[in-house]
Amino acid sequence: MKTLFDKIWDVHVVQHIADGPTQLYIDRLYCHEVTSPQAFEGLRQRGLKCFRPERIVCMPDHNTPTHDQDKPIEDPVSRKQVETLECNARDFGLKHFGMYSKDNGIIHVVGPEKGLSLPGMTIVCGDSHTSTHGALGAVAFGIGTSEVEMVMASQCILQQKPKSMRINIDGRLGRGVTPKDVALYLMAQLTTSGATGYFVEYAGPVVRAMSMEGRLTLCNLSIEMGARGGFIAPDSVTFDYLKGREYAPKGEAWDKAVAYWSTLKTDDDAVFDKELTFHAEDIEPRITYGTNPGMGIGITKAIPAPPSSPEGDTNVSKSNEAPSGAAGGARALEYMGFKPGEKLLGKKVDYVFLGACTNGRIEDFRAFASIVKGRKKADGVVAWLVPGSWAVLQQIHDEGLDAVLQAAGFEIRQPGCSACLAMNDDKVPAGKLCLSTSNRNFEGRQGPGARTILCSPLTAAAAAITGVITDPRTMMTDH
Repeated sequence: MKTLFDKIWDVHVVQHIADGPTQLYIDRLYCHEVTSPQAFEGLRQRGLKCFRPERIVCMPDHNTPTHDQDKPIEDPVSRKQVETLECNARDFGLKHFGMYSKDNGIIHVVGPEKGLSLPGMTIVCGDSHTSTHGALGAVAFGIGTSEVEMVMASQCILQQKPKSMRINIDGRLGRGVTPKDVALYLMAQLTTSGATGYFVEYAGPVVRAMSMEGRLTLCNLSIEMGARGGFIAPDSVTFDYLKGREYAPKGEAWDKAVAYWSTLKTDDDAVFDKELTFHAEDIEPRITYGTNPGMGIGITKAIPAPPSSPEGDTNVSKSNEAPSGAAGGARALEYMGFKPGEKLLGKKVDYVFLGACTNGRIEDFRAFASIVKGRKKADGVVAWLVPGSWAVLQQIHDEGLDAVLQAAGFEIRQPGCSACLAMNDDKVPAGKLCLSTSNRNFEGRQGPGARTILCSPLTAAAAAITGVITDPRTMMTDH
């Protein structure tokens, strides 16, 4: 009896190295502009070509500005990195989705939406959030620059096999609770290191009920629990999402692929190294309060005391405590300007960011628009709404969401990683508080001195309208 992870891993094993790692075949390598230059230079120095160039896709996203993409990039470092990727892709004969083309966007958004990421694949990229592609039933994980070069040269990688974990989520999510909230809840329960050494399979009724966009969000955040990656067994949701995608199989090849993909599931009697079960009724809309994604609370709850502090015997679950101990927890609260026992509802917000490979898809813009429709953006709030790809931007226009957002006082920017990280123009100023749908809230992640609270698109929208942290359920008009 095998887990799904074992099934995919085993068919990709090229050889086992005695007392060493496994040589694993890689189906797809994604390259962006930040981690690939040294890998390409390594190939040049060794006089090597890419072994299977058709398996490699290049795309700039981290340094891409979200305005005036038809003009040269103003920042010289960003411009150099984007131009270098284009040059390398041309020199090595690789598929390149350049900036300001209809194919461009964030690589972890474009891969699935084009059908380049498929069930049963092994997928790597020099980016930790490669785990996103696991939502399609693939074994996907981030790798380092030297490993990128290894895959370019051989289409293989040396890896120690991770342990396996299954996370089951029972029940049905409540009103206003999104996959982002589920992920933030799991991170608070497991801490940011609770899944270290494991590859996580998500299962249970809540996961099965998620759309593909929701699954992509959940798998995207696996790395924030310390996991090597996270994935979901493919099913009809997966197949419906992939059918007709540009690079997905067609005709008879599609039927054959679906027949195989339908076998990709964990055997009933398979045993995991670790198995956990959580319940949907315990999850409400979530926000973070500290400086790692595991420092989170339900939006109606108070900030817990750091562990082992004098306030430690409050009625706050230890699962919500900072995983870095009393000193780290105290430092995080000092950086954020918060105190134990404080509630964040009503706290003034300076910036709101909707986007990133976590929440830059069409479903996220629909959710945001559902809250702001017929309302107006709060004065003093700077809002960056950034689609994850040009295809998402086109969907926004096709569905009329742009008119809804613009009527409410919002501007839609051009695709890119944007304010997820401070590698482009979209930086949050020091001291300002940003409600962000991205994946990390580290010190300075969105700009030197910036303060970040992670949340769902619904919660971000509610704050953008009210100007303060607001429970989105109080603003939902659907019943």
